[in-house]
Amino acid sequence: MVLPTLSRGPGPVAGRFTPTRDWRAPGPLDLRLVLGPLRRGPADPTFRITGDGAVWRVSRTPDGPGTLRVTASSCGGGARGAAWGPGADWLLHRLPHLLGESDSPEVFEPRHRLVAATLRRRPGLRLTRTGLVLESLIPSILEQKVTTDEAYRAWRLLVRKYGSPAPGPAPSGMYAMPEPGTWRLIPSWEWHRAGVDNKRASTILRAVRVAGRLEEAAAMPPPEARTRLELVPGIGPWTSAETVQRSHGAPDEVTVGDLHLPGIVGYALTGVRDADDATMLDLLKPYEGQRHRAARLILLSGRTPPRRTPKMPKTDIAHL
Repeated sequence: MVLPTLSRGPGPVAGRFTPTRDWRAPGPLDLRLVLGPLRRGPADPTFRITGDGAVWRVSRTPDGPGTLRVTASSCGGGARGAAWGPGADWLLHRLPHLLGESDSPEVFEPRHRLVAATLRRRPGLRLTRTGLVLESLIPSILEQKVTTDEAYRAWRLLVRKYGSPAPGPAPSGMYAMPEPGTWRLIPSWEWHRAGVDNKRASTILRAVRVAGRLEEAAAMPPPEARTRLELVPGIGPWTSAETVQRSHGAPDEVTVGDLHLPGIVGYALTGVRDADDATMLDLLKPYEGQRHRAARLILLSGRTPPRRTPKMPKTDIAHL
C-alpha cells in the first residue's frame, strides 16, 4: 500500500512532533455527527471528546495499535488528524474515509417533511467508514439482547483489562481493544464478571478465531460483507448491519431486528408507535439505496414515541 505524504508538525503536546494530515470535505462536516456512532457509551475507553472539541480514537489497525486525534478547522468543512503508535500512518491514510470521503450525501433526497427539516439542521452528517471490522463487530455482539448500559459496561471492563494502553499523549484511561488472540484467552469468570452470557462470549470467540477472514470483508461490498459475517454462528442480520454501517459507511444497510428502531421510524413518519420491521422497511422504501442515512436522520430528529413500558430489564446471566 502506498501511503500519502504526511506532514510533521507540532502535536497537541508542546515540544512534540507527530505526523499529521489535513482533509477538507466537499461540504459541511460535523465531527461529532460523523464519528459519534463509533462511541460505545460515555466512558468508552477507545473514544473520547475533550473540552477543546477534539475527537480521540484508539484503534487496533493491521499495523498495530494507533491513537488518532481529529480536530475541525476554523473555516468549516476541514479537519486535521494527528496520530501516534505503530498504526499512526494507517490511521492517517484512512482519515478521509473515516470522515466520509467515500460517502455521497448529496444524492440523498428527503421524502418526508421531518427528514428534510432534520437534514437542514444537520448538514454536516456524513457516514464514517473505518475499514476495520472487528472493532465494530465485537461491541455489536455485546449489545445483542441486552440494554445498552449493560453492553457498554462489558465493553469498558474488557477493553480496560485486556486491551493495551493508547499510544502517544492520549487522554488518561484510553486503550486499544484486545488483539484477537487475547480475546481467546479471557477466562470464563471474567466474561461473567463483565455481565456477558455464554452465548455472546461464544460468538465473540468464534469470530476472533477467523479474525483475518472477517477483516477481509472490509474490502467487500456491504451485502457480501454481511454474508461473510453471518457465516459465524451467533452473528445475524442485526449484528452484521450494525457492523457494516461503521466499517463500510454503508448508506443502505438498515438495521432490522432492533427493539426500538421500527417503533421510532413508524412514529416519526406516521404517528403510529407499534411498527414492526416489515412496516419500517415499507416506510423506508422511498429511500432505497439510502435507508440507513434516512434512519439516522429520523433518529436525529428527536421525534420518538412516548415511553409507556418499563425499560428493558437487565439480564441476569446466572440463569442463562
